[in-house]
Amino acid sequence: MEKKLEALMDQKLLYSLPVWTHKNEILVKLLKNFPSIQFVSLVGVDLRGNNTDEKIPISVMLDDMETFLQMGVQTDGSSVMLHEIATLNNAKVDLVPDLEVNWYVDYNFEHIHQETGLPIGSLRIPAFLRHEGKHVGSRGVLARVEKYFEKHLMKLFSTYPEMLKEYGLESADEIESVKMTTATELEFWVRTPQDKANEEKLSTSQLLKEQYWKRTKGSVRSALEESMMMLHDYGLEPEMGHKEVGGVTAKISNTGKLDHVMEQLEIDWKYNTPMETSDNEVFVRVLVEEIFERYGLEVSFMAKPIEGVAGSGKHTHMGVNLKTKDGRLINLMAPKDRDKDFLSKAGWGSFMGILQNYEAINPFVTSSNDALKRLKPGFEAPVCVVGSVGHNPQNPSRNRTILLALVRDMNNPLATRFELRAPNPTSNTYLYVAASYLMMLDGIEAVAKSNLSAKELEIEFSKPAGEEKFYLDKDRLFRSEQDVFDDYTEEERNHLFGTPPATVWENISIFDQHEEKKEKLFKGQVFTKEIVNSYKIATIDQWVQEIAGRIIHQYTKIIRNCKKLHGLEDVTDLDVVHWEKINSLRNALMKDSLEKKSLISQWREAIEEHNLEKISRLQLTIGEQITTLKKYYLEYRRNLMEE
Repeated sequence: MEKKLEALMDQKLLYSLPVWTHKNEILVKLLKNFPSIQFVSLVGVDLRGNNTDEKIPISVMLDDMETFLQMGVQTDGSSVMLHEIATLNNAKVDLVPDLEVNWYVDYNFEHIHQETGLPIGSLRIPAFLRHEGKHVGSRGVLARVEKYFEKHLMKLFSTYPEMLKEYGLESADEIESVKMTTATELEFWVRTPQDKANEEKLSTSQLLKEQYWKRTKGSVRSALEESMMMLHDYGLEPEMGHKEVGGVTAKISNTGKLDHVMEQLEIDWKYNTPMETSDNEVFVRVLVEEIFERYGLEVSFMAKPIEGVAGSGKHTHMGVNLKTKDGRLINLMAPKDRDKDFLSKAGWGSFMGILQNYEAINPFVTSSNDALKRLKPGFEAPVCVVGSVGHNPQNPSRNRTILLALVRDMNNPLATRFELRAPNPTSNTYLYVAASYLMMLDGIEAVAKSNLSAKELEIEFSKPAGEEKFYLDKDRLFRSEQDVFDDYTEEERNHLFGTPPATVWENISIFDQHEEKKEKLFKGQVFTKEIVNSYKIATIDQWVQEIAGRIIHQYTKIIRNCKKLHGLEDVTDLDVVHWEKINSLRNALMKDSLEKKSLISQWREAIEEHNLEKISRLQLTIGEQITTLKKYYLEYRRNLMEE
């Protein structure tokens, strides 16, 4: 340990503090050795995924290290989203340092420490939100699932030891530990400030695949390269950074620099435990945003920042390994014979568990207006609750149109894992990963009780809609190796896979309509009824507030900008017809009369009455009408000689 400590202290900048450094005497040595680290920030994560970022002088931590590490600091719970948990008359919430994960130092390269000439640093310590002695935030939920998953899986193996035979094990006593692994692929858009998106150009570029995997240039290249290098410095083991499908070619300005930048990028780094992966993502988002800003570029982690083109996803990979007492590492999902079977029995149970219970996972995956805009047919984002494992075990395939994919490498059994394709950059990784692992466990338990072989489980999973099986819903189809968008009509998709929720309210309603699935979240007290209720209230409140304060304003601006452009000269009867159609739609959307209120006025009334079902219904109706209006106006403008 002394050598490792010396190596850290010899660095010019201290980037990360691994778990072994989280002891009083070591922390004091390190922090005094790096005087440019002036602040400490306890990073708690509320139920909507917001993380705290307070500036506490490092001297506060150094003056009483033991108390700081054990007790953390107190904050006002009304400032974080813990609805009906931290109430106005009981708002005290503690931020308690997590000593079992890596900590990072966040540097401000625009603020230099005078004595050392180095950037000012803030030690970011992931923390639990504790209220009345209970961990109530997102990190607390995920911490509980990590413990419960291992404990319950070991209990299942003890009860059903035949589950272990395909791994060459006789009993659970041979297993030392269970290792859950998770990784995310972070997509985002970058652009030069003030540039507006040309939806037509972006859509055409996407259809022509002009940007996907293309070379990055200028400031985008520099920012991407620096981001990858910084990930390496922080020990996050970056794997790839590249262009995604969205974007248009930038232009060179008079200064010789690129201008009109609008590109979609992706950055990937190595898998880790679910908790470390979730914490790392929070940190990477801040890091990437600040690096790109130093190059004069804005970063957007919205799911669908630009209409009509691909949104940004956060494909999430999940797996499980068993570490044996004799030092072997066994992939829980990989079958004994990879040429004959896709998955082990536990693997089939995990795969089926996520899809069978997705109604209890989806509210944590897709919980905003922006996120639902991304999930549209034709944009490589999953619409249907269906999975793919490949056409045959010898040839792993990747179906990009489904929700849950099996990822395999025939030469590496440890690479077998699942890819959940619905999450977006705003999804709360802590919560949807926790829910997914709980449902994987539910499926494993069902499979263990069934005593079916891996081949029999494949038949179960591949059942047609309408066929009764031991675990999966009778009326749904769960496996498709076809293109879900092109090979099925919308009516067929809805019949076979279920009608996808179109609004936040619909998603929450589906959640509540499947009580038996929602109850599975409470196993092992991972989620509690108070936490689920708090999450629902916060999600609905944010949905309504965004409609009232942002979306209605955006729509009224679009309606007002659809102005009459033609005069008396060079006008045709088609121009007149186009404009009458447009104006009629504008009036229906926004103009009240004595006899009738416009759709937007009805929407405002529904918000005032807190009529959630009506708000949801009008959101769909008005959204469709706005899309139609934009289409009509584009046709109108195309026929005019001048604007």
